[in-house]
Amino acid sequence: MARPTATALQWRVEETCLNAWPALREVVFEGWLLRFSEGLTRRGNSANPLAPLRCPELAECQRLYRRLGLPTIFRVLSFSDPAIDEQLAGAGYTKEGESCVLYGKIDELEAVHDPDVRLVSVPTAGWFAAMSALQHHTPEQALIYRRIVGQLAIPAAFALLSASGQPASLAYGVIHRGLLCYESVIADPLQRRRGYGRRIIAALAAWAKENGARGACLQVEAGNLPGRALYDGFGLKQEVYRYHYRREPC
Repeated sequence: MARPTATALQWRVEETCLNAWPALREVVFEGWLLRFSEGLTRRGNSANPLAPLRCPELAECQRLYRRLGLPTIFRVLSFSDPAIDEQLAGAGYTKEGESCVLYGKIDELEAVHDPDVRLVSVPTAGWFAAMSALQHHTPEQALIYRRIVGQLAIPAAFALLSASGQPASLAYGVIHRGLLCYESVIADPLQRRRGYGRRIIAALAAWAKENGARGACLQVEAGNLPGRALYDGFGLKQEVYRYHYRREPC
């Protein structure tokens, strides 16, 4: 079996990441996926390329986002045509939110079953409450988050690790086309540097490996150095691409 090219892996990871964080509404327009999720996170409220195409017609994109009371934001992949980024910059769209997309083979990760990590296939009310508290969501944001997670259509596992009776770390993982994608990896800031985050992702890796995953990926902000160090030490060493956002001028 031939090894996939770098570009094939990049698009496969991108597809998995899109499916791991679904939008509440979507429109396909000129080869781009326009996502709308009531303003919760840029990823869920931005235009994303589905192929290495040109920039879509900006005025129509803006009309669609303004119809729902949202700013027009484009997510620009590092392996896309540079002309896309140049066109957006020329139209006054400002750059923000650079992130790295990491990948590792599942056999090279620390996949470990942990009896203290609770894994469920359907998130509980307690899991949602803990996630909302650690992310400092407002009640409205917490409801939107629940609705987004409720849109998942691929196999998922939701992980919770408690310490001294309190949630210490949470995350969820999904599997798509043999890839595990980590989402919403978070730890209690008062209980960091105790290995709880590593235990959470290790338990999800064990679950994914048992369910046929051959690789794993996640997205992390480029400036999150502690997080990147954690993932590198865990085995997610390959940066397959980066992306940033372009936001329409005020």
